[in-house]
Amino acid sequence: MKSWALVTGASSGIGKAITKQLAAEGMNLVLTARRKERLEELASSLKVEVECVALDLEEREAPWELLEFTEFRKINPALLVNNAGFGMYGELKDLDPERQYAMIHVNCAAVATITRLYLPGMIARKSGDILIVASTASFQAVPYETAYAATKAFDLIFAEGLAEEVKQHGIRVCALCPGQTASEFQAIAKEKIPKGMSIHSADEVARMGLAGLRAGKHCVVCGFSNRMGMELQRLAPRRLVTAISERMFRP
Repeated sequence: MKSWALVTGASSGIGKAITKQLAAEGMNLVLTARRKERLEELASSLKVEVECVALDLEEREAPWELLEFTEFRKINPALLVNNAGFGMYGELKDLDPERQYAMIHVNCAAVATITRLYLPGMIARKSGDILIVASTASFQAVPYETAYAATKAFDLIFAEGLAEEVKQHGIRVCALCPGQTASEFQAIAKEKIPKGMSIHSADEVARMGLAGLRAGKHCVVCGFSNRMGMELQRLAPRRLVTAISERMFRP
């Protein structure tokens, strides 16, 4: 019997790339995102069993609606991919406070809640994998992406803590930390891409994330230059790192 994977934010970018890789491996899929037509278009291109549910994770009840959807169909995901999220770029004083609230909810509360809802089933089966998409922004403060970077720090710490907590139950948890990735993310966030930064494709990020999860890693930083950058910034004073980031990301 084929196993199932549940992917949030599956309609574009890294989520879509992960979906395609899992389908190529033969996993059945539950896909969720806001845009139903995109989900259905993606599902029609895959040669596995796919269930689509259009949900907006900005809505407080969405995680429970997602659980109800899978329970009604008697689907117990062997893999949960918490990918849904978005960013905001600019001076904090200029950002829409309602969109900032929504971003914090989607990037943090929804991730933690969906994980909490599906975790008991994995513990009962004594197996399961959870991939949480964080960011290289998880490791430091990023001026002009101040709130976004803070949400991704939450995702990283949440994943790493949970990984140690549930390994006794045969469950693997990994935070995927991509840097700049060719996707819709930058356009939606209106983010500035500093000169000289390496950009990975969503397919590359998906491969690295799934490989790291299966290797038992608790955190995967995508790309050699990003890994080196993360290690070097640990050696420098945090305020210096933040000051350098401010100059790089200044509007």
